[in-house]
This record gives sequence, structure tokens and C-alpha cells, in this order.
Amino acid sequence: MTDSIPEPGFGTSGHEGETCIESVVAALEAGYRHVDTAQMYDNEREVGTALERADVPREDVFLATKVHPSNLSSDDVLETTEESLERLGVDYVDLLYVHWPTDAYDPEDTLPAFDEARDRGLTRHVGVSNFTVEQLEQAREILESPILANQVELHPWLQQADLLSYAREHDVELVAYCPLIQGRVTESADLEEIAAAYDATPAQVTMAWFAQRDGVVAIPKATGTHIEENLEGHAIDLEPEDVARIDALDRGERLIDPDEAGWNQ
Repeated sequence: MTDSIPEPGFGTSGHEGETCIESVVAALEAGYRHVDTAQMYDNEREVGTALERADVPREDVFLATKVHPSNLSSDDVLETTEESLERLGVDYVDLLYVHWPTDAYDPEDTLPAFDEARDRGLTRHVGVSNFTVEQLEQAREILESPILANQVELHPWLQQADLLSYAREHDVELVAYCPLIQGRVTESADLEEIAAAYDATPAQVTMAWFAQRDGVVAIPKATGTHIEENLEGHAIDLEPEDVARIDALDRGERLIDPDEAGWNQ
């Protein structure tokens, strides 16, 4: 396993029960090698069952989970990370995130516990999620571990240019959730027209756009035939003018309200 994050990843937010298990198994057997979950999703046990069922060695899977905002005191970070590993049925995760910089998050207390989790071998890498540039700066000053990734909302309508520029400068990957605009890619006439030119779907050309962006890893969630559809889209080679056309769709529109999520920037 290299230290790079396999792309695309497979997101599991909102996946429950047998549907979660079946979707993760299907994703792994289709070729995904990066699975993303979280304590908050309440599906780590199902993801673990899928890892066991899939015909893919554990060491070939880049597995990420996130510590719930209410579990971000130093003691809770370590205790609940061990509980996550038990639910997942693994000895370690490849990436452990701070889920949101809110609730019990205290940089001076929380972040050293992530260093300790890495030192203990509970995780190979440390990450953060929903961090602004300023919060990343602060975290980088406190952590001894490098920040491998910052998982944020990122899609054609919200391209996070300033955050991406900072992340690239400091070797932090942006892991993009809601990459397909929660299915609303079909509402874009531009994406529909680009897709038609490649005999593809709007979701597929959006995945192709992500594949051609340095420093960004998309983690779409999907079920059924959409699992392979998204993976196939990642392999499409877009012409530069089509990349530029998707770049021009940025309108700073969030799907996840930070205030409603408890994240006050």
C-alpha cells in the first residue's frame, strides 16, 4: 500500500444495513480501493462485514473513518477509535479524520490524541474534515503527524479554489464529498451536453473532471449500477475545453449548511 489515497473512493454516508454491505462489496469487487465511513454514519460494522465478504485483501483497501465531534476529547479519541476498529474488524485504519471542528473539538487537546493514535498503530495517517484554511494552519502547527487529507464538500458548483490552492501548497489532499451534487448533476445543461459528446452520463463526466484535478479525490456514494457507472466515468479523458467548461460552473453553492451541521466558520 502506498501513501497516496486511491481514487475514486467509495462513500458510505447514509448507507445502512444489508444495502450498505452489498454496496461496499460491489464497489470493492468492481475495483474501488478506498472506502470511507465514520462513527457518525453508524455503519462501521456493516462496512467491516463487507470487507470480510469481498474477495479483496485487507492490505489492498485504503480504509478511512472519522471520529464523531462529540468524541474529540483526547481520551475519547483513543477509546472510540479502538471501538471503531473493533466494529470494522481491523487492526488499523489507513486514515483517521477529525469529522468536524466543533462540539468537543479543542485543537490543543484533540490533535495530540490523533498523533498518539498514529504512534500506537491505530491509524496509518491523520486527516481532518470540514476545515477552513485557518483551521488547517492551526492544526498543522499542533500536529506532529502530517495532515494527509481534508475532507470537504466539493463539486462543480462548489470548487473551493482557495482551500485547494492552500492544500496543494502543503501536500494535503482534498477528499470531496457530495462530488455529484447529491445527484443534481443532471440539472446542469452544460454537464448534459458534455456527457452527450462522450456518450456518457453527467455523473460520469463529473467523475472524469475529478480525475483530471490534481490534489482532489472524489468519494461518491452509490448503489446498484451507479457504482460501476461512476468508476467507468473516472477513466474518461476530457478535452481541455470541457474541463474548462466544468471549471466555469463554480457558483459557491453549498449543499451542506455549516451552521446546521454545527460547524461555524
